[in-house]
Amino acid sequence: MQSISTIGLDIAKSVFQVHGVDAAGQVVIRRQLKRRLVLSFFEKLPPCLVGIEACASSHYWSRELQAFG
Repeated sequence: MQSISTIGLDIAKSVFQVHGVDAAGQVVIRRQLKRRLVLSFFEKLPPCLVGIEACASSHYWSRELQAFG
């Protein structure tokens, strides 16, 4: 699998959308994740830039993801 340099994360109540691209902008991953699986998914990834939509819970998710590096 190519290395992911940037991830877009669309957060919702139950199902999150993840869209990851490599340094050239090619899509590497496109996936739906249930809320309970989000942290375990990001825990396995190397550090990368994550863009999260602005909403009430985005600060919480930002802090959780920053803890991974």
